[in-house]
Amino acid sequence: MTAVLLIEDDDNLRDALSLALHRYGHAVTTAADGGAGLTALADEAADIVVLDVMLPDVDGFEVCRRIRARSTVPIIMLTARGEDVDVVSGLETGADDYVVKPVQPRILDARIKAVLRRAAAVAVQPAGREVHGDLVIDRDALTITEGTRQPELTRTEWQLLLALSERPGQVFSREQLLERVWGFDHLGGSRLVDACVQRLRAKLEKEPSTPRYVQTVRGFGYRFGPLA
Repeated sequence: MTAVLLIEDDDNLRDALSLALHRYGHAVTTAADGGAGLTALADEAADIVVLDVMLPDVDGFEVCRRIRARSTVPIIMLTARGEDVDVVSGLETGADDYVVKPVQPRILDARIKAVLRRAAAVAVQPAGREVHGDLVIDRDALTITEGTRQPELTRTEWQLLLALSERPGQVFSREQLLERVWGFDHLGGSRLVDACVQRLRAKLEKEPSTPRYVQTVRGFGYRFGPLA
């Protein structure tokens, strides 16, 4: 059973989602605020965190940052409005996906399964050690070295890097990356891709504003370098 940590302050919604996810075969632990959620995650490992943005003590963005400082556990954020500022903020703090309220349990279940499939897929990527300029990707150990640095990537960031670096120079559209990395297509999905690219660049690139490795091809999408 998948261990889900659900952090949601609305009692009715928390109880309804917990019951529904149980019925879909998940083992659910719940928390009513950010502090309780962080404590629950420290006390008992979770396979995935479902995290509301609007929490009464520590907001979901800050909870996401604190989780990311110590863990790569997949995170799905719940946002009430689905506006760009909320979605992008959540993704930039390290969330892997987002679901807009009102939440349909079957949609949330599908997104949980999609995120976990991505996490599992990282472990079965083609093996080997690749050298791309100053960047060394070890697909066996799932480690990267850029010069003297060893950036830590989330599972989704790893999946994006592996998808791009598997075919250096090939241009991938946002739709192709959404399908290859996230495993689904949906309205507004390009925001997922763009936000993940920004996070990946921030970790890989010495100068994220002039990237060497993950390059934008205007009007088309992204490709993997490196540039000389």
